[in-house]
Amino acid sequence: MKEQLKIRGTSKSLERFGHAAVIGGSMAGLLTARALSDHFERVTIIERDRLPERPEPRKGAPQARHLHALMNRGLRILNSFFPRLQDELVARGALVIDMAHDMTWLTPAGWGVNFPSDIAIMGCSRDLLEWCVRQELLAIPQVQFVNGCSVCGLVPTDDGNGIQGVRVQRRDVPGSAEQMIEAELIVDASGRGSRASQWLLALGHAIPEEIVIDASLGYTSRVFRRHGKLPDGRYGAYVQPAPPYNNRGGVLFPVEGDRWILTLAGYGGDYPPTDEAGFMNFMRSLRSSIIYDAIKDATPLSEIYSYRATENRLRCYDKLSRMPDGFVVVGDAACAFNPVYAQGMTAAALGALVLHECLTEQRKRRRDGSLFGFSLRFQKKLAKVNSAPWMLATSEDLRVPGVTGGTPDRITHFMQHYVDRVVALSTESAAVRDGLLRVFNLLEGPQTLFHPRIVVRVVRRVLKESMRRLAISSTESPATKWSCTASNRGHAIRSTIE
Repeated sequence: MKEQLKIRGTSKSLERFGHAAVIGGSMAGLLTARALSDHFERVTIIERDRLPERPEPRKGAPQARHLHALMNRGLRILNSFFPRLQDELVARGALVIDMAHDMTWLTPAGWGVNFPSDIAIMGCSRDLLEWCVRQELLAIPQVQFVNGCSVCGLVPTDDGNGIQGVRVQRRDVPGSAEQMIEAELIVDASGRGSRASQWLLALGHAIPEEIVIDASLGYTSRVFRRHGKLPDGRYGAYVQPAPPYNNRGGVLFPVEGDRWILTLAGYGGDYPPTDEAGFMNFMRSLRSSIIYDAIKDATPLSEIYSYRATENRLRCYDKLSRMPDGFVVVGDAACAFNPVYAQGMTAAALGALVLHECLTEQRKRRRDGSLFGFSLRFQKKLAKVNSAPWMLATSEDLRVPGVTGGTPDRITHFMQHYVDRVVALSTESAAVRDGLLRVFNLLEGPQTLFHPRIVVRVVRRVLKESMRRLAISSTESPATKWSCTASNRGHAIRSTIE
């Protein structure tokens, strides 16, 4: 069922701002432009690439060849921004997938319970989704694209306290002179490779602290011809990694054109190979053969592609004492997540929604049309939105041996152990599985996992396991206890080596 959020319209009595420029035409930039279009007379998207006229990969988005899942919260926001989008995607072959019912999911504790739910996601490629969003934006009169341009730097206001534009250069004209694009608001949506810190430093502004947590995850992907559903009647399958003992996983996901996209992932530098034999052997080594059995006789439709820029990277613009007026940073340029958790596009949608709300508030706050004080207020609100997905991603990555950039503290250890119990219950209880998927889809915050109906189940399981261990311990001889302990140690050592 298609669902929409209600975005409250902006009062027509409030004057719009003049011109906004967005650096980057990827999903974060596109959604940002949609939010800005309700508040500015003109919105310009500045993109390095020549954007394709059809749904196909572009040079500036090498990650687009891999699986991209738009979580349910992100889909709801996009349906609010673009009411026709979901119907257009379906008309072009995308599938509406009930995440709780239509996907087979092997968690670290076993197979997740399947049940009908309202947690819908779209089975489509990143290329199709991005192209359809672009078409929706092209239909908005005040939005325009400037393609084939690189941004070289920011242009300060005369007093140096704000930003009044960007310097750009044509990429398809060697030696072309820099030009200036003036705007009241510049939004950096240029992704992980953002140069905003260098631009700000060059103008004498403070730059944000960066936090990088890297679990050395790499993945490879390939597209196959899809031959209906899996033997269990599901559309796709996810074999989740189970660090620290098993760092390998894979997702088989249906997309338009009767195709599957298969993405294999490995933590801790255990990268899936890109050669034919190595790719298949890695797939065969997963904790379940469900993906290998579905693919071994399927027809490949693409080459094997690899991607390894997967670190979690947080740039703390919200912690600066001041931000220059007229400049904000969004999407991966502000907070990038390990893509294995599929949070990126949904976090970008949440950021666009926050931008829309903050601009509405600013227009009421400053009826003179000023953006004074807006930048830092927005960055602080964006940081709050990003805090939950950041915690979810990094706490999981901190399970991986050799992870760099951080160590789990007591709270993280507690959360990891508690979530392990919840995941185990999700293999038995639809109610627990529903709560877990709602957190995963950013529909609800992590506090949902501490709802009394879940906490009570966790406590009962812990008590039952404790009683079972006590019963076993009371009936074993000292020699048997030593033998079992040694056996458990051996199993742990073997698991670690494997």
